[in-house]
Amino acid sequence: MKEKIERIRREIGEGMQGVTTRKQLFELKMQYLGKTGAISALSKGMRDLPPEERPAAGKLVGDVRAWAEEQFAAREEELKKEELAARYASEKIDVTMPAHLAGGGSVHPVSLVKQELVDIFAGMGFDVFEGPEIEQDYYNFQALNIPADHPARDMQDTFFIGGDFLLRWQTSSGQIRVMESKKPPIKVLSPGRVYRSDSDATHSPMFHQMEGLVVDKGITLNDLKGMLDEFARRMFSSETKTRLRPSYFPFTEPSVEVDLSCRNCGGKGCRVCKGTGWIEVLGAGMVNRRVLENCGIDPDVYTGFAFGMGLERIAMIKYGINDIRLLFENDVRFLKQFRD
Repeated sequence: MKEKIERIRREIGEGMQGVTTRKQLFELKMQYLGKTGAISALSKGMRDLPPEERPAAGKLVGDVRAWAEEQFAAREEELKKEELAARYASEKIDVTMPAHLAGGGSVHPVSLVKQELVDIFAGMGFDVFEGPEIEQDYYNFQALNIPADHPARDMQDTFFIGGDFLLRWQTSSGQIRVMESKKPPIKVLSPGRVYRSDSDATHSPMFHQMEGLVVDKGITLNDLKGMLDEFARRMFSSETKTRLRPSYFPFTEPSVEVDLSCRNCGGKGCRVCKGTGWIEVLGAGMVNRRVLENCGIDPDVYTGFAFGMGLERIAMIKYGINDIRLLFENDVRFLKQFRD
């Protein structure tokens, strides 16, 4: 028994010298202190000894077990310290090295355009109103003189949620809410997200609009033209010109499409403006009498004009962007171009 115990002590000591990780230490420990280990085998072999030898043998086995556990525990503490020191060394930061600075963020081009437009029209006396994106059919269609059989109500054009609710088709619904709650004079700007079932290089199912409304006594189409001229000069350049073309919208009469002289060629004609010298930017017109009546405003006393533009469209013209999808892909290489 003594010879076996001495051999175990010697083997454990030699084995310790080759252990460099706690995993190796655990495997060595199991060879001697595990259920099938060498020291555990000595304990099981006690029953084969004569009764008178068992007490002395039991003491020897107990001593070597206690010694082995002490050796393994001490070596484990040493390995913990070594591993911790190695980890600290690998994670050490050289504070004398130049810092790696993270790239700064930038305001999204659509947000830049929105803020600039708000500043321009606020300077003309407009208030800002942002209506709900989940809108009722009445505010999105009926109050704007869009009847039940109008094509805009088709499922392929509008995102209906259910019942009387839908994702707003345009921010004009906010103008109705303002006219219902406030009597003229009214001068309000309504920006926000709108939704239409359309997606390609120049259209997105979600995009941003900004619509304006002016209602007062004696408002004419000339007032609309003068305001749009000022908007164009301040948004683009002092040389920018506007042009009104007859059009049709259910909520305005007369209605117009508004073109701006092409920034790329100065109105001479180029690939950007398709040789016309003009680029279409927004729709506008005089508020339809029925829309005023729906909001409780007497159309024989008050008149008004309304206009609406897509912020993505303005951003694409202002910054020379040829694909609307670039504005929604969040490609850092694209966005960092707009950093101040």
